[in-house]
Amino acid sequence: MAWFLSMEVWQQALLASLAMYFMTALGASFVLFARRPKEGVFTLLLGLSAGIMIAASFFSLLLPAIEAEGRLPAYIPVTAGFLLGGAFIVGSDALLSRRQRAFRAMGDRRTALLYFAVTLHNIPEGMAVGVAFALAPLGEGAAFSALLLGLGIAVQNFPEGMCVAFPMRAKGMSPVKSFLFAQGSGAVEVPACVLGALAASLVGAVLPWALAFSAGAMVAVVCSELIPECFSGNKTLASLGVVLGFCAMMLLDVALG
Repeated sequence: MAWFLSMEVWQQALLASLAMYFMTALGASFVLFARRPKEGVFTLLLGLSAGIMIAASFFSLLLPAIEAEGRLPAYIPVTAGFLLGGAFIVGSDALLSRRQRAFRAMGDRRTALLYFAVTLHNIPEGMAVGVAFALAPLGEGAAFSALLLGLGIAVQNFPEGMCVAFPMRAKGMSPVKSFLFAQGSGAVEVPACVLGALAASLVGAVLPWALAFSAGAMVAVVCSELIPECFSGNKTLASLGVVLGFCAMMLLDVALG
C-alpha cells in the first residue's frame, strides 16, 4: 500500500480507472468464447454493485464533502452538488428515452442507444472515483475509500460489459466487433477519472461540489440502471446482493477509514 500512497493523485486515479476498464473488457470478452451466464449471476453481481455504490456515495463522497472546509456552509455545496449530479443523469436518461421511442422500430438503433447510455453513465462514474482520489493526500483511509469505490464500480463493470456485448452479437455483429465496441464503453472512465482527480485536487474550492455532484450522479445511476435491472430477476438474490454490498463497503470504510 505504501508504494500506491507514494504516487501522485492522478497516477492513483489512472491505475484505478485502468482496473475498472479491465473489468469491462473482461466481461465483454465472454462474447468471444462463451455463452451469456445465467441470470442469477447477473442479479447477484448487480445487487452487490448497487449496495457498494450506495454506501460509497455516502461514506466516500458525501461525508467528505460535508467535512470539507470552504467559504460557504457545508449544506450549500453538498445539497446543490448532489442535486446537479442527479439532474445530469435524470436529464440524460430522459433524452435517451425520447430518442429510443423515436427509433423503436429500428433494432440496430436501439442497440446503439444502449451502448451510448452505458458509455454516458460511465463518465460520472469515472469522475466519482477520480474526485475520491483527490482526498488521498489526507491519509491512508481516504485513499482506501477511493479504492473501495473503484472496486464497487469495477464489480459492476463486469456484467455491464456482457450486457453491452451480447445484444450486439445477437443483432448479427461479429464477436470481435461486439467485444471492441463493448470494451470501448468502459474506456471513457479512464480520462474521466484522471481529469476528475486533477480538477478536484488542483482547485480546492471545487472539491465539495465535485464530491457531492459525483454522489448525486452515482445514486441516480444506481436508481435508474442497477436497481431496476437486478430486481427484474430474482428479488431474493437482488436484495441479498444489495445488503451484502452495502455492509461490505460500510464495514471496510469505517474500519479502515
